[in-house]
Amino acid sequence: MAKTWFITGASRGFGKEWSIAALERGDNVAATARDTSSLDDLVQQFGDRILPLQLDVDDRDAVFAAVAQAHERFGRLDVVVNNAGYGQFGMIEEISEAEARAQFDTNVFGALFVTQAALPFLREQGSGHFLQVSSIGGISAFPNIGIYNASKWALEAFSQSLAAEVADFGIKVTLIEPGGFSTDWGGASAKHAQPNPAYDTYREKAAEQRKARVAAPGDPTASRAAVLQVVDAENPPLRVFFGDGPLGIATRDYESRLAEWREWEHVSKLAQG
Repeated sequence: MAKTWFITGASRGFGKEWSIAALERGDNVAATARDTSSLDDLVQQFGDRILPLQLDVDDRDAVFAAVAQAHERFGRLDVVVNNAGYGQFGMIEEISEAEARAQFDTNVFGALFVTQAALPFLREQGSGHFLQVSSIGGISAFPNIGIYNASKWALEAFSQSLAAEVADFGIKVTLIEPGGFSTDWGGASAKHAQPNPAYDTYREKAAEQRKARVAAPGDPTASRAAVLQVVDAENPPLRVFFGDGPLGIATRDYESRLAEWREWEHVSKLAQG
């Protein structure tokens, strides 16, 4: 049976690639974007199997209306993809209050609103699958994107709680954690804080570290086959990396954390009393 997808941030990057993947195999897609003209090519190719919806995920009322419109059009929602988001660059001292709040409004609250709007429909039908687009930066953290990391850690936390809360309703949750891909995440869609000259030397060092981490960016088109395997799995994972770099980063990071926690366990026990 054909699935119905609701995908945010479908104008480019993973959102557009996964819209194409779903449509090419005969599924229906409600695709949201701030500018729906970016979806004209898909409408021309796939006709009424795609529903373009103008949406800013920061607007809770608009999110609930868009999800309801998608359900009314297609009669069900099977895969809900929280993909809308962007990268905010800047050292922690450099990030303004407005930049921090805007990052969380889109990356955290936008995903929360979509999730809350879709849940009643998925509960009623007794099935469904949330794909929450996180990042290797959702389980690790790197210099000059700390507030972005913070937003993805928040997404990871509420999604893990969500997975436990909705399992008895037949609803699945998967956090997709990509490494570096050839999208415009660090380009046109990125935002940059006003630089503080005190960090100029370290900023160059951080940029070199990032280049080393993302020496061979992944191909977004190849992610189509990967995402279809996730949504078609009988028992999909709670977390899955996209790309061949994140596992090494995660392994080093978690081994270091465990070693440090063990080293300081005597202090932990001291605090217990």
